[in-house]
Amino acid sequence: MKIYFQISINKVIRTLITSDLALSAGWGFLAPIFAVFIINQIEGGDVSVVGFAVGLYWIVKSIVQPFLAHYLDRNHGEIDDFYFLVAGLFVAGLVPLGYLFITQPWQLYLLEFIHAIALACAVPTWAGIFTRHIDKGQEAFEWSIESTALGFGAGIAGMLGGVLAETVGFEAIFILVSVFSMFAVVILFPVRHLIMPRGKGLVRPAMRKPPFSEETSAF
Repeated sequence: MKIYFQISINKVIRTLITSDLALSAGWGFLAPIFAVFIINQIEGGDVSVVGFAVGLYWIVKSIVQPFLAHYLDRNHGEIDDFYFLVAGLFVAGLVPLGYLFITQPWQLYLLEFIHAIALACAVPTWAGIFTRHIDKGQEAFEWSIESTALGFGAGIAGMLGGVLAETVGFEAIFILVSVFSMFAVVILFPVRHLIMPRGKGLVRPAMRKPPFSEETSAF
């Protein structure tokens, strides 16, 4: 049995996925070493400090983002979403640089609070723009590409993070995370003109058509 298919993803969706991939890969470098960094580099750092820092981040983010998302949904147009997304990613990208200078638990908690607010701005706005621009009839496929990209990015970066920390140290990892996060911001701007302004309806960007249909054989 032969299956014929033609897949094309519009520019906004491709850009959002690429941006999220860069962000996921960047923070993926930090995932395997974060607890070790806290225990080794923070005065009085122990498992309880790690747990409180992680819990603080998730609780603050979870509290803030529904209110922020509701506020943005009440405003017509998605340009506000775009700027909140850019600002959130930018601030989140500064947080790893803060890790270079902290020595006390309260400093860590402050950075995690800032990180939580930043991603509370970025996560729902990214999802809102993605939802509005997703190609009709390819919803499951495009969400699967997003999930797959995140999985590969975080997985590969996680494997490399521990090795890099062992060879070049925590400082290099923090800088690398920041660089990836800033790249996630920069690559959003080429689609700025495709984001609908306040009071305008959504005009979906044209899908890029491949030069030919792919043909594969099943079984």
